[in-house]
Parts: sequence; C-alpha cells; structure tokens
Amino acid sequence: MAQEFSRRNLLFGMGAAAAAAATASPALAYPQRLLAGLDGKAAATTTVDGVILLSRNENAYGPFASVQDAMRQSLGRANRYTFPPDYAALIDRISRLHGVQQNQIVIGAGSTEILRMAAEAFTAPGKRLVTGHPTFEAMGAYAARRGAEVTTVPLTATYAHDLDAMLGAARAGNGGLIYICNPNNPTGSLTPASDLAAFARQVPSGYVLLIDEAYHHFANGLPGYAASEPSDSVMIARTFSKVYGMAGIRLGYAVATPERARQMSKWQLDNNVNAVASQCGSVAMDDKTATQEATRRIVADRDEFLRQAKTRNIDVIPSYTNFAMMNAGRPARQVIDYFARNKIQIGRPFPPMDTHVRVSFGTPEEMKRFWRAWDQMKTARLASSSENAIAAAAYQWDGSC
Repeated sequence: MAQEFSRRNLLFGMGAAAAAAATASPALAYPQRLLAGLDGKAAATTTVDGVILLSRNENAYGPFASVQDAMRQSLGRANRYTFPPDYAALIDRISRLHGVQQNQIVIGAGSTEILRMAAEAFTAPGKRLVTGHPTFEAMGAYAARRGAEVTTVPLTATYAHDLDAMLGAARAGNGGLIYICNPNNPTGSLTPASDLAAFARQVPSGYVLLIDEAYHHFANGLPGYAASEPSDSVMIARTFSKVYGMAGIRLGYAVATPERARQMSKWQLDNNVNAVASQCGSVAMDDKTATQEATRRIVADRDEFLRQAKTRNIDVIPSYTNFAMMNAGRPARQVIDYFARNKIQIGRPFPPMDTHVRVSFGTPEEMKRFWRAWDQMKTARLASSSENAIAAAAYQWDGSC
C-alpha cells in the first residue's frame, strides 16, 4: 500500500514531469515560471517512492516563482524567532483584501490551527458543535477533544449543507460553534450563497458560525457562490495551502470581529507562524497575476477531469474545488487499494459514501496515468469483501484533508 504522508511533511520532491506534461496540449498550457521549483527543479509531484499524490487536495504545480524567491530570502532569518511585529505586512495585506481592521485577523499554522483555536474558544463541555457529514473532520475532532457534544447533520441530496437541519440541531443545544466548509470537502459541492447568507442571520444566540473557505478561489465567480462576510456571529477561515501551493509551509488565517478575534487569539501559540510562511504569504497575495494563472490552470484541470469522466459515464458530484468525488460503483476501499498498488494515492474513505472516491487534480501527465489505471481496473483483481472489511476496520482519520 502507498505510504501515507502528513500534509505538514509535503513540500518539495523529485517529480520532474510537470512542465513537459502541462505543455503537451495548447488548451492545457501552463506558464513555465509557475512550474519551476526551487533551484529550477519541478514542484513535488510524487513521493520519494514514485507514488503520484492525488489524495490531499494540494496544488500539484507548487508555489509561485515569486513565492519561491521569498522562500530563499526568508531562509536567511531561519536562526531567529518570528515575533508578532514580523507579521505586520502579512496581516496588513489580509486586512486590505477583506476590507477589515488588522485586529480582525488571526493567523495560524495552516487553517487547521485556526479551526483548533475556534474549537478551544467556542466549544467546551456542555457546548455543542454542529457540523455537516461528510465534511472536513478536523473541527469535529478538535471539539470532541475539548469535551463538546459533536452533532453531525447529513448533507442534502444535492450535497449541500442541510441548513434547516443544522439550525434545528443548534437550537437544541446550549450554544457553541457551527462549522460549514463551503465549497465542501470531501464532496467538492456548494451550499448556495443566498441560503448561507439567510442562515447566518438566524444563527442562535450563543453560537458562532465558522465558514471554511479553503477552496474559495476555485469557486469564486461561479453562479451560486459568494465569499462570506464576518459579523458578530460569523467568522471566515482561509488557507494558503490550495491555490498558493504552500501546503507544506503551513499558513492560514481567520477574519472575525475584533472581539471574536481576541477570543481566538488567547489560544494561539506564540510564534505560531514561521518566518518563511510570514514572508511568503504576503508575496503570494500580492502576486495577482500568478494567482489568476494558477486558478485558471486548476479550473482547466477540473474541466478536463469532468470531460474524461463523462466519456466513461462516471457519476461525478459537481465540483467547485481542485478535486472531485465520483461514484466508483464498487467499494471505495477496494478502489483506493487498487490505485495504491499502481503507485497512485487517491483520497481516503469517506463514510457513509462507501462507493465514492475523491481524486485531487494532478498535472496532465499524472491524470493520464490515473485514467489509464482506471480503465484497466475493470479487468484487475480487487480485494475481496473480507479483505476490504479488514482494511476498513483498520482505517482511522489521520488529520489529513
């Protein structure tokens, strides 16, 4: 089975096919300056064992060239602690993007730290977390460790968050936190902006609504989607792990009211954002051209994935992200293990969607290998039901996307 890698341990590797693959088709052409990694090497596309990584919703093309330059410069200060004054440019840049004051920004080592801070600040024994299912599990895990009651609400038939049911679950509790990932992970689906805005106005007293917009760039501008606005009952979380290609650098932030930001910051580690992340975040946000190019590239990859799936009559949940979830028509664990044997790592199981698999978009060459393996799967021996049951019993969420 493919080796599992923590998303905190992934930065650069030995993959070299990305540049050539991306220029194979004019429709999929990608700026070469965004493909070159540090010292001219390609961004990491495989593990050291040659396993293609289509499992954790990363940007397969790596950080922007401007961000790579910032990495090199910031490494010269790696022997020094990073203190809050060093975050000034980053916080200023984020506050200007969202049109808020600097004291409304909380930064973290990835948006997962933002979720942990929110769980610490707004849940506790006697409090409740209301969350969709399936969705990104980190918030549920953090709230459970805090001693809060975790209430999961199944998604609707269209894979949107069931806002009416979530509102009912919140009203039945004694305050706490409501978590909505939009677009949602693992389904890639959308909860309509108009419905979410109406829901935000009805958040019961004693609750805070945290909207996780990790995949904002891939949905922005599409019908039904709009970025959320912070209020006394609403906070927003964002990450640099997706379009900016900085998953291994660990940087994220929250936008909230000054009081909510203060409540979260009490749970913030000192020097939680390292010197490299602090400098690279500002540079990434300022490089609007590269951001637009990276977004277009990944959206083109998504369109191509959906085209390939359609030619094979595969049922795919409409995706607003850099990954897609599709019905494999057989137990997901079997499919995951089959691809692992072919040195392709796809997403882990997401019960109760037991025949669906989640595939992150890789480079064009990587996706060719994926589809080649998919087409060969119908004649391959897959794990038996008993073997699949053993593998499923051994599964535990590992904190990954």
